Amino acid sequence: MTALLQLEGVTKRFGGLTAVNDVSLTVGRGEIYSLIGPNGAGKTTLFNLISAVFRPTSGTITFEGKNLTRAPTYTLARLGIARTFQNLAVFKHETVVNNLLVGMHAHLRSDPLSAAIFWGRARNEELRARERVEEIIEFLEIEDIRDHTVGTLSYGLQKRVELGRALAISPKLLLLDEMVSGMNLEEREDIARFILDLKDEFGMTIFMVEHDMGIVMDISDHVCVVNYGRKIAEGRPAEVAANPAVIEAYLGSKRAAA
Repeated sequence: MTALLQLEGVTKRFGGLTAVNDVSLTVGRGEIYSLIGPNGAGKTTLFNLISAVFRPTSGTITFEGKNLTRAPTYTLARLGIARTFQNLAVFKHETVVNNLLVGMHAHLRSDPLSAAIFWGRARNEELRARERVEEIIEFLEIEDIRDHTVGTLSYGLQKRVELGRALAISPKLLLLDEMVSGMNLEEREDIARFILDLKDEFGMTIFMVEHDMGIVMDISDHVCVVNYGRKIAEGRPAEVAANPAVIEAYLGSKRAAA
């Protein structure tokens, strides 16, 4: 499988605290790759390094062969990297449609004059953006709430809108940070189905940080486990689940002794 994202010896220190310690991993094109570990293991910090919220203290991050180690955050969307957040990051006073249209911004190329008079290239881009948004609305099965204000929706639907906004970028790599956190069983199953469809129907690469072990084991192609900032295991879900170090670190010593 062709590598899409690679981390080589990535370390991040905050003063005397080493949050990520010499982590190397490879995410293959078109796969679902999950990152798991106990609370405080460094998972979200690693995501923040990939999405250029932080810069690594050492090591390299490459995407499609391009070095992202010092790339500014605003360049990632145009490279094809989109992200959702553990805590909701939607515009709650705007409609579902307007939230999704925000995700199309990375594809706009019109000059200020044509945008101001809404003519030519600007008009064509707007039409394409709205067509794309309607496709996402249909894919996520949110036609009935397309004109609702996002803040009036349930938590699960707001998370679905956030996913839709990330999809509006048409990403090559989709980063999902605790996507199903706080959802009920039906909502979690819906998200898992959408993730599988994104991989199977569109060939999208998904990199997840996730605590829901059922989803991780059911839909992941590869799983990486970190503890205290270090990678302690990597492989197929069944291999990782049977790893004694993972059982000890992630599931607890009582499980290991059972």
